Amino acid sequence: MVNASQRQAPLYQALKNHAESNVANLHVPGHRQGWGLPKELLSLDGQALFKLDLTEIPRLDDLHIPQGVIAQAQELVARASGAEQSFFLVNGSTVGIHALLMAVGGRGEVLLPRNAHRSALGGLILSGADPVYVMPEIISGFNIAAGVLPEHIQQAIESNSSICVVLTVRPNYYGVVDDLAKQVVLVHAQGRPVLVDEAHGAHLRFHHDLPQDAMSCGADAAVQSTHKSGGALTQSSLLHLSGNHLDGEVVANALSLLQTTSPSYILMASLDLARRQLALSGTSLLERTLTLAGKTRERLVRIKGLKVLSKADLPGFDLDLTRLVINVSGLGLTGYQVGDLLFRRYNVYIEMAEANNIVAFLSIGTTPADCDALVKALEDIACRERRVHATRFPEVPFNIKKRMKPRDAWFAASQRVSLAEARGRICAETIAVYPPGIPVLCPGEEINSEVYEYLELASRHNLSCQGASDYTLKTIRVVIE
Repeated sequence: MVNASQRQAPLYQALKNHAESNVANLHVPGHRQGWGLPKELLSLDGQALFKLDLTEIPRLDDLHIPQGVIAQAQELVARASGAEQSFFLVNGSTVGIHALLMAVGGRGEVLLPRNAHRSALGGLILSGADPVYVMPEIISGFNIAAGVLPEHIQQAIESNSSICVVLTVRPNYYGVVDDLAKQVVLVHAQGRPVLVDEAHGAHLRFHHDLPQDAMSCGADAAVQSTHKSGGALTQSSLLHLSGNHLDGEVVANALSLLQTTSPSYILMASLDLARRQLALSGTSLLERTLTLAGKTRERLVRIKGLKVLSKADLPGFDLDLTRLVINVSGLGLTGYQVGDLLFRRYNVYIEMAEANNIVAFLSIGTTPADCDALVKALEDIACRERRVHATRFPEVPFNIKKRMKPRDAWFAASQRVSLAEARGRICAETIAVYPPGIPVLCPGEEINSEVYEYLELASRHNLSCQGASDYTLKTIRVVIE
């Protein structure tokens, strides 16, 4: 007899319940449950997502040895993106970052901002490269990381001749954009390549009111999450190469090693169609998105207690105006509390909540109803929930002490100890409060007093963590010394 519990399909049921409910979606993927998808993915009598689920049969090419239609599709992507060579990624932008660091990082040193996504750490572990961190500027009043000033990158390279490559993040999770063009000039003058984690910038090239994209700024490589803002399906991303600082064949070999041998043709088709949609209609689609974002921003700034990030807050940096960063400290609430209220009480789902801010993600799939729901919910929260004092969270500590290379610590003998016992020890795992996925600790770094206090508070408030083998942070894996 079949166990009654096997009649359940809990994940499917949760997805179905969410899809059937009246919710506002201000998060990735950017197609917003189909609103921004290329219409072809809704074709074939509505069965396209099933009928296109095929494999490497004749005439459909092979992602690992592209010579036919996949090669043609990738060439079209390169032309549309201003690249010399482009690759489909079916394991998300993470695999692109991993492949680039394996291809160029080797066992040298990689200069990267401390607020790089945890995928960069994975690339460091896989490649054996040693990180040299440069600290991003902090935006006053919002307490979030901006970009990195070009002169700080130049100073780091000049003081460390072992740096073989520079990896930068642009835009960051908050839509903040630094002066990549100047960074590229300075880094190229030192004979190093510039790699860009452009996961949040797949749309930038397609509207003149958005900041320049990485390829336009002269970057040697860029990885884009097309599913975030380009209208493709989740996990669909692109890697672009230009210039002569990188060997395209070496990058392709790294991708072949890391990507699945059963790539989804649905994901690849969504990349092909998303490229065509952006190339042909991107400007008009993004004009609509920017107009919607502008009107929503105007309504939000009129709510007492809220402050919305603008270009005026970012001297020396630029901003992707499709991203709404809303500081809620003036309400006496944390971003975590507001984010929780938004989805529990108002059915409004945002991209991110953190100590001081919430982030709403607008895309080519966002509807006016989504934005209206956000504004009305925040108006109601400002009236009903205003408090005198907000719960205080410490900022993510940037005072780090590296004692081992990430790869060495990852493979070292380790043990699990309590959080209290871990103070002063070498971390053997990654710990990132998520979102935005910026590591608090990387393998090989010391759990100093500042880090300990942050993790203790994160554990006490049950903040979501990724990378840690014990997500409650009651225990941490440390290197046995």
